[in-house]
Amino acid sequence: MPRDQRNKRQQQDSEFQERVVYIHRVSKVVKGGRRMSLVALVVVGNGKGTVGIGMGKSTEVPLAIQKGVDDAKKNLFKVPVTESGTIPHEVEGRFGAGRVLIKPAVEGTGVIAGGPVRPLFELAGITNVLSKSLGTSNALNAIKAAAEGLKELSSPEEAAERRGMTVAEMFVGKEN
Repeated sequence: MPRDQRNKRQQQDSEFQERVVYIHRVSKVVKGGRRMSLVALVVVGNGKGTVGIGMGKSTEVPLAIQKGVDDAKKNLFKVPVTESGTIPHEVEGRFGAGRVLIKPAVEGTGVIAGGPVRPLFELAGITNVLSKSLGTSNALNAIKAAAEGLKELSSPEEAAERRGMTVAEMFVGKEN
């Protein structure tokens, strides 16, 4: 890899923050006994609308976290964030048994979200949001459901383009 490409990649990597959501110990029963392993769930984001989640497995914690970070960087996606630091509209994300309801909030509300979902919103740059995890307490399913919900979001500009009109035309007649 050429030097300028390597420098660009290092600069891009440094702009992302990473947060470990949880580390879970799992065991596999083999002939000689139990073989212990660790699973790390990691969220990576730049605080400007780009975020990703990843999972890493290893026998050592630092290696599992690094694998999770690498996986999260491969699975980055964009989230439309408004000027007030919230999401454009209400959405419900689903993954497995997990359902997460995500609602926009007025400025000053903060991130009202439980356990595993909070780092996802914070690293995406969402500062005002309400969310409720429904259906499961499993961190992996809850965070993946929240990510699916964030992927479903569309900005007003995207919605207007899809309908073949401008943003101003979309909101004309809404006053009634």
